[in-house]
Amino acid sequence: MRAMILAGGDAARLRPLTTYTPNPVVPIANRPLLRYQIELLKNAGFRDVTLVLGFDSNRIEDLIGDGREEQISIRYEVQSSSQGTAGAFRSAMGSSSDPAIVLYGDVLTDLQLDELISFHREKKSVVTIAMVAVENPSSYGMIESDEDGRITRFIEKPKLTEVTYNTINAGVCVIEPKVLSMIPQKEKYSFEEQLFPELIAAGEPVHAFSWSGYWRHIGSVPSYLAANLEVLSGRLNFFARMKSATAGGVIAAPAGVDHVSELSTSCTIKPGAEVINSVIGPNCYIEERARVENSVLMTGVRVGKSAEIRNSVIGRSSIIGRGAKIDGAVFGDKSSLADYSVSRLS
Repeated sequence: MRAMILAGGDAARLRPLTTYTPNPVVPIANRPLLRYQIELLKNAGFRDVTLVLGFDSNRIEDLIGDGREEQISIRYEVQSSSQGTAGAFRSAMGSSSDPAIVLYGDVLTDLQLDELISFHREKKSVVTIAMVAVENPSSYGMIESDEDGRITRFIEKPKLTEVTYNTINAGVCVIEPKVLSMIPQKEKYSFEEQLFPELIAAGEPVHAFSWSGYWRHIGSVPSYLAANLEVLSGRLNFFARMKSATAGGVIAAPAGVDHVSELSTSCTIKPGAEVINSVIGPNCYIEERARVENSVLMTGVRVGKSAEIRNSVIGRSSIIGRGAKIDGAVFGDKSSLADYSVSRLS
């Protein structure tokens, strides 16, 4: 079975955090997002993974590499133009006659892939879609299914008047090679708006595998911050974090760093500073008596004396002035906040 990650979308949804960083490699607890999908596949026994890229592919390849760190082989399929999810899949599959498991590159989950694959084979399905329940399905692909798990209706981004179920496409699916003939080559073609509804309308066996474990779509800055904090809390079961707070970095003895936070080994925490339930990226410098709580600091952030940062995301190489107070905000890369400024969301 082939393993593929579709990571060719642009970075617009996470701006300003992705102005200079491709969306698939934004750091979650100091680790590129794509590495979580790769590790999920590795844990399921896959040793050959294809990454389908578009936007800023060279930077992604430089960050992810060839898979040697994960003891797997990572291949790259670069799309010169947008072909949609199904079109990108078709292009990457080439003449392959194998089934494939496909992950979307903006999803964080601990889905049991072996259970999904077993369910797919048991149902003799042409496509099996992992399905999760959400509060508002209007931003996703809504799934209606019967008691046997067979999908009877799939609507991408339904209008509120069309919402009848709260179950959606979780961004992980298993696909049989017979559907390749339904996908035009070198054309823009969508799983969600074309292939899935067409297969269902044609009476093909398309099933939903219900998942109630951890799942999050990294499609907004609030969701990005939540994902970081959820990884810190241990909700992502398959990923055993290495606690760099106790393994390195220049951390002054009087500094207050809790056991939950994730600190890069190259950061500096000065005396009297506090870090609580937060992610501190490489080469960050937190000065005396500053406090960072429930927040993410990306690479190279400098926090001035007695500054306070809560419930916020601070982009790379930003400077937060002394005595500044930030709560519930997002700063893009290279931002600068003057001494004693206050930034709070109303």
